Amino acid sequence: MIYLNDHTELLDIDAALTKVSEQRREQALKFAHESGRRLSLAVYLLLMEGLEKEYGLTEPPVFDYLEGGKPIIKGHPEIHFNFSHSGNVALCAIDSQPVGADVETHRKITPSLIAYTMNAEEQALITSAPESLTAFLALWTKKEAVLKLTGEGIRSDLKMVLDHPELYHIETITTDKYVYSIAKFNKISK
Repeated sequence: MIYLNDHTELLDIDAALTKVSEQRREQALKFAHESGRRLSLAVYLLLMEGLEKEYGLTEPPVFDYLEGGKPIIKGHPEIHFNFSHSGNVALCAIDSQPVGADVETHRKITPSLIAYTMNAEEQALITSAPESLTAFLALWTKKEAVLKLTGEGIRSDLKMVLDHPELYHIETITTDKYVYSIAKFNKISK
């Protein structure tokens, strides 16, 4: 399931701090700016909402971290989730299988960023699209969702991330304010 809050600027930080785990409270308070605190709390509250709705879990989750830094819920290895946030948008994907998620708000994109992150075919797709920003963000969120799914995180050669589409199922949603993608591994039948 996908949980999204696209009005995180309205989140009451003080109230949210009373609802989250001590671990998350400490993490949120490390942010120097309110916007960082608000987004850190917003994605966690979305996870709490999803855990209660889907699994009946009402206690604030505590995380362990895998080698690459990907969080997992202590005591619940069967629950997979991933966070993302951008601007005033927070996103949490929860699933029974590994999942990666990325959200990006509309913003100015430079030609050098496109050249650095997209291969020639992707660049052509962006250039020919009626909404080049949306096309870029769709590709970018797909790439980041896949990298978060695999646990790799951002790597040096971003141009090759989507070279094996048969490995992943990626769903992308576009709005006039943001784009997000959710990635899962394709089930391979033998």
